[in-house]
Amino acid sequence: MIDIVVVLRAEDAVLDFLSVLADDRGGETRVILGDRAEALTLPAGTDLAERLDLLAPYVGPVAGHITSPGPDALAGLIRDADADAGTGAGRPVRIWTHSPADNRRSRGRLGRDTAIACAGPGQGPVRHAVGYSPYLQFLSDLDRPLDRRLIAAKLDFVNRSCGHLLAEEAPEYVVQTPRIPATERFFDTEPDQRERLFALLASLDDEAASVVDPWEFGSSPYESERLDATAAWVRDRCPATDGTLVEVGACEGALTHRLAAAGFAVRATEPNPVFRPRLAAALAGAGAVTVDDADLAGLAKEDGGPRAAAHLLIEMLYYGQDLALLDDLATDLVFVALEPDALRTRVRPWLERSTTWRADGEVVLVPPRVETVCAGRAYLSKRGSVGLLLRRTAAS
Repeated sequence: MIDIVVVLRAEDAVLDFLSVLADDRGGETRVILGDRAEALTLPAGTDLAERLDLLAPYVGPVAGHITSPGPDALAGLIRDADADAGTGAGRPVRIWTHSPADNRRSRGRLGRDTAIACAGPGQGPVRHAVGYSPYLQFLSDLDRPLDRRLIAAKLDFVNRSCGHLLAEEAPEYVVQTPRIPATERFFDTEPDQRERLFALLASLDDEAASVVDPWEFGSSPYESERLDATAAWVRDRCPATDGTLVEVGACEGALTHRLAAAGFAVRATEPNPVFRPRLAAALAGAGAVTVDDADLAGLAKEDGGPRAAAHLLIEMLYYGQDLALLDDLATDLVFVALEPDALRTRVRPWLERSTTWRADGEVVLVPPRVETVCAGRAYLSKRGSVGLLLRRTAAS
Protein backbone atom coordinates (compact mmCIF):
# COMPACT_ATOMS: atom_id res chain seq x y z
CA MET A 1 0.00 0.00 0.00
CA ILE A 2 1.20 3.50 -0.83
CA ASP A 3 -0.45 6.66 0.42
CA ILE A 4 -0.32 9.82 -1.69
CA VAL A 5 -1.23 12.95 0.27
CA VAL A 6 -2.08 15.94 -1.94
CA VAL A 7 -1.98 19.27 -0.08
CA LEU A 8 -1.70 22.94 -0.91
CA ARG A 9 1.23 23.62 1.42
CA ALA A 10 3.60 21.43 3.41
CA GLU A 11 2.13 22.27 6.82
CA ASP A 12 -1.24 20.93 5.67
CA ALA A 13 0.19 17.42 5.55
CA VAL A 14 0.80 17.61 9.30
CA LEU A 15 -2.23 19.66 10.34
CA ASP A 16 -4.86 17.50 8.60
CA PHE A 17 -3.10 14.24 7.66
CA LEU A 18 -0.72 13.40 10.52
CA SER A 19 -2.51 10.08 11.08
CA VAL A 20 -1.68 9.14 7.49
CA LEU A 21 1.98 10.07 7.91
CA ALA A 22 2.10 8.09 11.16
CA ASP A 23 0.49 4.96 9.74
CA ASP A 24 2.40 2.13 11.42
CA ARG A 25 2.40 -0.22 8.44
CA GLY A 26 5.69 1.30 7.43
CA GLY A 27 4.89 1.85 3.77
CA GLU A 28 6.16 4.65 1.59
CA THR A 29 4.19 7.90 1.54
CA ARG A 30 4.29 10.56 -1.14
CA VAL A 31 3.31 14.15 -0.34
CA ILE A 32 2.39 16.28 -3.34
CA LEU A 33 2.81 19.99 -2.60
CA GLY A 34 0.37 21.97 -4.73
CA ASP A 35 2.08 25.32 -4.21
CA ARG A 36 5.32 23.92 -5.61
CA ALA A 37 3.82 21.41 -8.06
CA GLU A 38 6.27 18.79 -6.83
CA ALA A 39 6.23 15.55 -4.86
CA LEU A 40 8.18 14.72 -1.70
CA THR A 41 8.99 11.10 -0.82
CA LEU A 42 8.72 9.89 2.78
CA PRO A 43 10.53 6.55 2.46
CA ALA A 44 9.28 3.27 3.87
CA GLY A 45 10.70 2.47 7.28
CA THR A 46 11.13 6.10 8.42
CA ASP A 47 9.56 6.95 11.74
CA LEU A 48 7.25 9.92 12.30
CA ALA A 49 9.99 12.24 13.62
CA GLU A 50 12.08 11.61 10.50
CA ARG A 51 9.09 12.24 8.26
CA LEU A 52 8.29 15.54 9.95
CA ASP A 53 11.94 16.57 9.63
CA LEU A 54 11.71 15.93 5.88
CA LEU A 55 8.59 18.11 5.61
CA ALA A 56 9.77 21.00 7.80
CA PRO A 57 12.07 22.72 5.24
CA TYR A 58 9.11 23.07 2.83
CA VAL A 59 7.05 25.20 5.24
CA GLY A 60 7.89 28.57 3.78
CA PRO A 61 6.46 32.05 4.19
CA VAL A 62 3.27 33.00 2.39
CA ALA A 63 4.14 34.79 -0.82
CA GLY A 64 1.06 36.20 -2.50
CA HIS A 65 -1.98 34.18 -3.44
CA ILE A 66 -1.43 30.44 -3.74
CA THR A 67 -3.77 28.25 -5.72
CA SER A 68 -4.16 24.76 -7.07
CA PRO A 69 -2.02 23.89 -10.11
CA GLY A 70 -5.17 22.42 -11.70
CA PRO A 71 -6.48 18.91 -12.43
CA ASP A 72 -4.16 18.23 -15.37
CA ALA A 73 -0.99 19.11 -13.47
CA LEU A 74 -2.14 17.18 -10.41
CA ALA A 75 -2.98 14.14 -12.55
CA GLY A 76 0.58 14.18 -13.86
CA LEU A 77 2.08 14.52 -10.38
CA ILE A 78 -0.05 11.70 -9.02
CA ARG A 79 0.72 9.51 -12.02
CA ASP A 80 4.46 10.12 -11.63
CA ALA A 81 4.36 9.47 -7.87
CA ASP A 82 2.43 6.26 -8.50
CA ALA A 83 4.91 5.09 -11.16
CA ASP A 84 8.00 6.01 -9.13
CA ALA A 85 6.66 4.02 -6.19
CA GLY A 86 6.21 0.93 -8.33
CA THR A 87 2.51 0.54 -7.67
CA GLY A 88 2.11 -0.77 -11.17
CA ALA A 89 3.59 -3.99 -9.80
CA GLY A 90 0.43 -4.56 -7.81
CA ARG A 91 0.68 -2.36 -4.75
CA PRO A 92 -2.61 -0.48 -4.16
CA VAL A 93 -2.63 3.30 -3.78
CA ARG A 94 -4.79 5.61 -1.69
CA ILE A 95 -5.17 9.34 -2.33
CA TRP A 96 -5.78 11.78 0.53
CA THR A 97 -6.53 15.46 0.00
CA HIS A 98 -8.44 18.51 1.21
CA SER A 99 -12.21 18.82 1.38
CA PRO A 100 -13.83 20.56 -1.60
CA ALA A 101 -15.81 22.47 1.03
CA ASP A 102 -12.78 23.56 3.08
CA ASN A 103 -13.57 27.13 4.07
CA ARG A 104 -10.08 28.12 2.92
CA ARG A 105 -10.98 28.43 -0.73
CA SER A 106 -7.48 27.61 -1.96
CA ARG A 107 -7.61 24.23 -0.19
CA GLY A 108 -11.17 23.55 -1.31
CA ARG A 109 -10.18 24.12 -4.92
CA LEU A 110 -7.18 21.79 -4.64
CA GLY A 111 -9.32 19.08 -3.04
CA ARG A 112 -11.82 19.32 -5.85
CA ASP A 113 -9.09 19.39 -8.52
CA THR A 114 -7.41 16.33 -7.01
CA ALA A 115 -10.63 14.33 -7.16
CA ILE A 116 -11.13 15.39 -10.79
CA ALA A 117 -7.52 14.38 -11.54
CA CYS A 118 -8.18 10.93 -10.09
CA ALA A 119 -11.43 10.32 -11.96
CA GLY A 120 -9.85 8.19 -14.69
CA PRO A 121 -9.66 4.40 -14.81
CA GLY A 122 -7.07 2.71 -12.62
CA GLN A 123 -6.80 5.54 -10.11
CA GLY A 124 -6.95 4.87 -6.40
CA PRO A 125 -9.82 6.00 -4.14
CA VAL A 126 -9.80 9.61 -2.95
CA ARG A 127 -10.48 10.43 0.67
CA HIS A 128 -11.05 14.04 1.73
CA ALA A 129 -10.12 15.55 5.09
CA VAL A 130 -12.91 17.49 6.75
CA GLY A 131 -10.26 20.10 7.54
CA TYR A 132 -11.30 23.63 8.41
CA SER A 133 -15.08 23.83 8.25
CA PRO A 134 -16.57 26.50 10.55
CA TYR A 135 -19.96 26.53 8.79
CA LEU A 136 -20.63 22.86 8.04
CA GLN A 137 -20.75 19.76 10.19
CA PHE A 138 -19.77 16.68 8.19
CA LEU A 139 -20.90 13.09 8.34
CA SER A 140 -17.49 11.48 8.05
CA ASP A 141 -16.56 7.97 6.91
CA LEU A 142 -13.35 7.62 8.91
CA ASP A 143 -12.39 9.31 12.20
CA ARG A 144 -8.91 9.04 13.65
CA PRO A 145 -8.52 10.45 17.19
CA LEU A 146 -4.87 11.30 17.82
CA ASP A 147 -3.27 10.01 21.02
CA ARG A 148 -1.09 12.16 23.25
CA ARG A 149 2.06 11.17 21.38
CA LEU A 150 0.67 12.28 18.04
CA ILE A 151 -0.80 15.48 19.47
CA ALA A 152 2.59 16.29 20.96
CA ALA A 153 4.25 15.67 17.60
CA LYS A 154 1.72 17.87 15.78
CA LEU A 155 2.06 20.76 18.23
CA ASP A 156 5.84 20.51 18.25
CA PHE A 157 5.87 20.71 14.44
CA VAL A 158 3.60 23.77 14.53
CA ASN A 159 5.76 25.55 17.08
CA ARG A 160 9.09 24.64 15.47
CA SER A 161 8.21 24.97 11.80
CA CYS A 162 5.06 27.10 11.55
CA GLY A 163 5.77 29.88 14.04
CA HIS A 164 5.58 32.51 11.32
CA LEU A 165 2.11 31.22 10.38
CA LEU A 166 0.75 31.61 13.91
CA ALA A 167 0.86 35.37 13.34
CA GLU A 168 0.11 35.31 9.59
CA GLU A 169 -2.31 38.08 8.57
CA ALA A 170 -3.85 36.28 5.57
CA PRO A 171 -6.91 34.36 6.82
CA GLU A 172 -6.34 31.55 4.31
CA TYR A 173 -2.92 30.67 5.73
CA VAL A 174 -2.90 31.57 9.42
CA VAL A 175 -2.52 28.57 11.74
CA GLN A 176 -4.88 28.78 14.71
CA THR A 177 -6.41 26.34 17.19
CA PRO A 178 -9.43 25.30 15.02
CA ARG A 179 -6.99 24.42 12.23
CA ILE A 180 -5.05 21.95 14.40
CA PRO A 181 -7.58 19.13 14.87
CA ALA A 182 -7.11 16.55 17.62
CA THR A 183 -9.28 14.12 15.64
CA GLU A 184 -8.65 13.88 11.93
CA ARG A 185 -11.87 13.15 10.05
CA PHE A 186 -12.21 11.97 6.47
CA PHE A 187 -15.01 11.33 3.98
CA ASP A 188 -15.56 10.01 0.47
CA THR A 189 -17.66 11.72 -2.21
CA GLU A 190 -19.31 11.02 -5.51
CA PRO A 191 -18.68 13.58 -8.29
CA ASP A 192 -22.04 15.36 -7.96
CA GLN A 193 -21.71 15.62 -4.20
CA ARG A 194 -18.15 16.90 -4.53
CA GLU A 195 -19.20 19.61 -6.98
CA ARG A 196 -22.11 20.65 -4.76
CA LEU A 197 -19.86 20.93 -1.71
CA PHE A 198 -17.43 23.08 -3.69
CA ALA A 199 -20.17 25.34 -5.06
CA LEU A 200 -21.90 25.67 -1.69
CA LEU A 201 -18.89 27.45 -0.19
CA ALA A 202 -18.44 29.79 -3.17
CA SER A 203 -19.68 33.36 -3.28
CA LEU A 204 -21.37 34.72 -6.40
CA ASP A 205 -18.65 34.06 -8.95
CA ASP A 206 -18.69 31.39 -11.65
CA GLU A 207 -17.62 28.76 -9.10
CA ALA A 208 -20.95 29.14 -7.31
CA ALA A 209 -22.63 28.46 -10.64
CA SER A 210 -20.55 25.37 -11.34
CA VAL A 211 -23.61 23.23 -10.52
CA VAL A 212 -27.29 23.82 -11.13
CA ASP A 213 -29.14 25.11 -8.05
CA PRO A 214 -26.04 25.36 -5.81
CA TRP A 215 -28.02 26.52 -2.78
CA GLU A 216 -30.63 23.78 -3.24
CA PHE A 217 -33.62 26.11 -3.57
CA GLY A 218 -35.44 23.34 -5.41
CA SER A 219 -34.95 20.60 -2.80
CA SER A 220 -34.58 22.27 0.60
CA PRO A 221 -37.71 22.46 2.81
CA TYR A 222 -36.26 25.57 4.48
CA GLU A 223 -35.68 27.35 1.17
CA SER A 224 -39.09 26.35 -0.16
CA GLU A 225 -40.76 27.80 2.94
CA ARG A 226 -38.66 30.97 2.67
CA LEU A 227 -39.48 31.49 -0.99
CA ASP A 228 -43.19 30.80 -0.51
CA ALA A 229 -43.32 33.26 2.39
CA THR A 230 -41.41 35.88 0.40
CA ALA A 231 -43.80 35.63 -2.54
CA ALA A 232 -46.80 35.86 -0.21
CA TRP A 233 -45.30 38.93 1.52
CA VAL A 234 -44.81 40.71 -1.82
CA ARG A 235 -48.30 39.75 -2.96
CA ASP A 236 -49.87 41.08 0.25
CA ARG A 237 -48.06 44.43 0.16
CA CYS A 238 -47.92 45.11 -3.59
CA PRO A 239 -50.86 43.98 -5.74
CA ALA A 240 -49.97 42.50 -9.13
CA THR A 241 -52.02 45.22 -10.80
CA ASP A 242 -49.64 47.94 -9.57
CA GLY A 243 -47.05 47.33 -12.27
CA THR A 244 -43.77 45.51 -12.92
CA LEU A 245 -41.55 44.10 -10.18
CA VAL A 246 -37.77 44.28 -10.59
CA GLU A 247 -36.13 41.25 -8.94
CA VAL A 248 -32.43 42.01 -8.47
CA GLY A 249 -30.16 38.97 -8.55
CA ALA A 250 -32.80 36.45 -9.57
CA CYS A 251 -30.25 33.59 -9.80
CA GLU A 252 -32.06 30.67 -11.49
CA GLY A 253 -35.60 31.96 -10.96
CA ALA A 254 -36.87 30.10 -7.88
CA LEU A 255 -38.62 33.21 -6.56
CA THR A 256 -39.40 34.57 -10.03
CA HIS A 257 -41.50 31.50 -10.81
CA ARG A 258 -43.59 32.08 -7.70
CA LEU A 259 -44.12 35.75 -8.52
CA ALA A 260 -45.10 35.01 -12.11
CA ALA A 261 -47.54 32.35 -10.92
CA ALA A 262 -49.13 35.00 -8.67
CA GLY A 263 -49.81 37.18 -11.74
CA PHE A 264 -46.93 39.64 -11.49
CA ALA A 265 -45.03 41.08 -14.42
CA VAL A 266 -41.38 40.62 -13.45
CA ARG A 267 -38.12 42.00 -14.75
CA ALA A 268 -35.61 39.45 -13.48
CA THR A 269 -32.04 40.75 -13.47
CA GLU A 270 -28.99 38.49 -13.08
CA PRO A 271 -25.45 39.78 -13.72
CA ASN A 272 -23.79 36.36 -13.42
CA PRO A 273 -23.19 35.13 -17.00
CA VAL A 274 -23.55 31.46 -16.01
CA PHE A 275 -26.74 31.80 -13.98
CA ARG A 276 -28.42 34.12 -16.50
CA PRO A 277 -28.94 31.60 -19.36
CA ARG A 278 -30.34 29.12 -16.84
CA LEU A 279 -32.67 31.82 -15.57
CA ALA A 280 -33.90 32.63 -19.07
CA ALA A 281 -34.41 28.96 -19.91
CA ALA A 282 -36.25 28.26 -16.66
CA LEU A 283 -38.61 31.19 -17.20
CA ALA A 284 -39.42 30.52 -20.83
CA GLY A 285 -43.20 30.58 -21.06
CA ALA A 286 -43.59 31.74 -17.47
CA GLY A 287 -45.77 34.73 -18.34
CA ALA A 288 -44.87 38.41 -18.33
CA VAL A 289 -41.20 37.92 -17.39
CA THR A 290 -38.11 39.49 -18.94
CA VAL A 291 -34.48 38.72 -18.15
CA ASP A 292 -31.43 40.99 -18.37
CA ASP A 293 -27.96 41.42 -16.86
CA ALA A 294 -28.40 44.56 -14.72
CA ASP A 295 -26.94 44.64 -11.24
CA LEU A 296 -27.91 47.03 -8.45
CA ALA A 297 -25.45 49.71 -9.57
CA GLY A 298 -26.69 49.47 -13.16
CA LEU A 299 -30.31 49.76 -12.11
CA ALA A 300 -29.50 52.87 -10.08
CA LYS A 301 -28.01 54.52 -13.17
CA GLU A 302 -31.02 53.92 -15.38
CA ASP A 303 -32.84 57.13 -16.23
CA GLY A 304 -36.03 57.88 -18.06
CA GLY A 305 -37.62 54.45 -18.02
CA PRO A 306 -40.94 53.52 -16.42
CA ARG A 307 -41.04 53.38 -12.64
CA ALA A 308 -41.36 49.90 -11.18
CA ALA A 309 -44.03 48.93 -8.72
CA ALA A 310 -41.23 47.69 -6.48
CA HIS A 311 -37.64 46.50 -6.46
CA LEU A 312 -36.91 43.21 -4.70
CA LEU A 313 -33.55 42.83 -2.94
CA ILE A 314 -34.05 39.34 -1.55
CA GLU A 315 -31.10 37.73 0.25
CA MET A 316 -28.58 39.60 -1.89
CA LEU A 317 -27.27 42.53 0.18
CA TYR A 318 -24.41 40.49 1.68
CA TYR A 319 -21.67 41.57 -0.70
CA GLY A 320 -20.77 45.12 0.23
CA GLN A 321 -23.15 46.94 -2.11
CA ASP A 322 -23.47 50.66 -1.46
CA LEU A 323 -26.93 51.10 0.06
CA ALA A 324 -27.00 54.69 -1.17
CA LEU A 325 -27.73 53.19 -4.61
CA LEU A 326 -31.28 52.54 -3.42
CA ASP A 327 -31.97 56.28 -3.53
CA ASP A 328 -31.63 56.23 -7.33
CA LEU A 329 -33.85 53.22 -8.04
CA ALA A 330 -36.87 54.07 -10.15
CA THR A 331 -39.41 52.97 -7.58
CA ASP A 332 -41.09 54.07 -4.37
CA LEU A 333 -41.08 50.62 -2.80
CA VAL A 334 -38.18 48.25 -2.00
CA PHE A 335 -38.55 44.80 -0.47
CA VAL A 336 -35.40 43.78 1.44
CA ALA A 337 -34.91 40.33 2.96
CA LEU A 338 -31.85 39.28 4.94
CA GLU A 339 -30.87 37.13 7.87
CA PRO A 340 -31.68 38.96 11.15
CA ASP A 341 -28.12 39.92 12.11
CA ALA A 342 -27.32 41.34 8.68
CA LEU A 343 -30.55 43.35 8.71
CA ARG A 344 -29.78 44.69 12.17
CA THR A 345 -26.12 45.57 11.59
CA ARG A 346 -26.15 46.61 7.93
CA VAL A 347 -29.56 47.93 6.92
CA ARG A 348 -31.03 49.33 10.11
CA PRO A 349 -28.15 51.80 10.83
CA TRP A 350 -28.27 53.02 7.22
CA LEU A 351 -32.06 53.41 7.37
CA GLU A 352 -31.84 55.49 10.54
CA ARG A 353 -29.66 57.99 8.67
CA SER A 354 -31.68 57.96 5.45
CA THR A 355 -33.89 60.89 4.51
CA THR A 356 -35.13 59.01 1.43
CA TRP A 357 -36.60 55.83 2.90
CA ARG A 358 -38.69 54.81 5.88
CA ALA A 359 -39.59 51.37 7.17
CA ASP A 360 -43.13 50.30 6.36
CA GLY A 361 -43.32 46.99 8.17
CA GLU A 362 -41.14 44.05 9.09
CA VAL A 363 -42.00 40.35 8.91
CA VAL A 364 -40.27 37.09 9.83
CA LEU A 365 -40.34 35.10 6.61
CA VAL A 366 -38.78 31.95 8.02
CA PRO A 367 -37.21 31.21 11.43
CA PRO A 368 -33.72 29.69 11.83
CA ARG A 369 -33.38 25.98 11.18
CA VAL A 370 -30.69 23.28 11.02
CA GLU A 371 -30.79 21.40 7.73
CA THR A 372 -28.79 18.81 5.83
CA VAL A 373 -27.16 19.73 2.51
CA CYS A 374 -25.44 17.91 -0.35
CA ALA A 375 -27.49 14.73 -0.11
CA GLY A 376 -26.97 14.50 3.64
CA ARG A 377 -23.17 14.66 3.57
CA ALA A 378 -23.21 17.71 5.86
CA TYR A 379 -25.55 19.92 7.82
CA LEU A 380 -25.60 23.57 8.81
CA SER A 381 -27.69 26.14 10.59
CA LYS A 382 -29.64 28.49 8.35
CA ARG A 383 -30.16 31.75 10.14
CA GLY A 384 -33.66 32.69 9.13
CA SER A 385 -34.90 35.49 6.92
CA VAL A 386 -36.59 38.76 7.87
CA GLY A 387 -38.34 41.00 5.38
CA LEU A 388 -38.23 44.78 5.69
CA LEU A 389 -40.38 46.92 3.42
CA LEU A 390 -38.92 50.32 2.52
CA ARG A 391 -41.15 53.12 1.27
CA ARG A 392 -39.84 56.34 -0.24
CA THR A 393 -40.64 59.34 1.91
CA ALA A 394 -42.93 62.04 0.56
CA ALA A 395 -40.16 64.64 0.86
CA SER A 396 -37.87 62.73 -1.50
